[in-house]
Amino acid sequence: MRLVSLLPSATEIVYALGLDADLVGVTFECDEPARARTDKAVVVGGRDTRGLSPAEIDEYVKSQLAAGGDLYTLHEDALAGLSPDLILTQDLCRVCALPSGDVSDALEHLGCRADVVSLDPYTLEEVLGTFHTVGERAGVPERAAALVTSLRGRLDAVAAAVAGRPRPRVVVVEWVDPPFTAGHWVPDLVTAAGGEPVAARPGARSVETSYVELAAARPDIVLVTPCGFHLDGAADQAHRVVPHFPGAAVWAIDGDGLVVRPGPRLVDGVEAIAAVLHPGAVPDAPPGSVRRIS
Repeated sequence: MRLVSLLPSATEIVYALGLDADLVGVTFECDEPARARTDKAVVVGGRDTRGLSPAEIDEYVKSQLAAGGDLYTLHEDALAGLSPDLILTQDLCRVCALPSGDVSDALEHLGCRADVVSLDPYTLEEVLGTFHTVGERAGVPERAAALVTSLRGRLDAVAAAVAGRPRPRVVVVEWVDPPFTAGHWVPDLVTAAGGEPVAARPGARSVETSYVELAAARPDIVLVTPCGFHLDGAADQAHRVVPHFPGAAVWAIDGDGLVVRPGPRLVDGVEAIAAVLHPGAVPDAPPGSVRRIS
């Protein structure tokens, strides 16, 4: 089977299921594992936002969407040349990837007959369910079952380690300018790590808010996990967040690696957050995953 992934998290799932030899196409954002962008054809491009501030990125996204523009470019000729059997994409967020409808329209225009599977989880449990979906559609359901069993075992270990301990109140800032709440599966990560997510929208879309509203939730700990940024970028932005939360501990987390992509590394994220919330109860977070700012 020839697979194309139009979503970084889907690429991670494909590799976790041992299907990398079947993967023929990815996006310019598929950087985990790093070899995905060098070994596979890149069939989706987009604007390089490096060098832009969070406010500038937000303005670019809003203006593009308001004008009916696209944030991503599907290289149709490259896609057609790959003759895919299965394409993995999403309808969850127009900021994150091409919607499935755009892909289906392109395939019809090209005369391709690939199956298009949209992965749209809103909770951590639904994220685990997408691993089964990919495994079943790719013909390796037993690998998916083994992967999910392993990940659930790690989640159970964290739950046992933090059981009975006080749960700190946690605000997660998914974007800093303007601030956005924690939505989708992100509050589930905090809960699984032994915290109480506040000013959050579990199982619902993240929305723009204000620092006044976030601070009113009286968090003990603030996690800054901006989408599209790894630890250094998150840390740079977290310094701007500190003045809004006097008395709270502010931490930066590798957002792209551990929090915002609905793939297998979300469990790494739970373990890292648990190390922040309950030091000593679980192993320390790996280097490069979290950093205390204040």
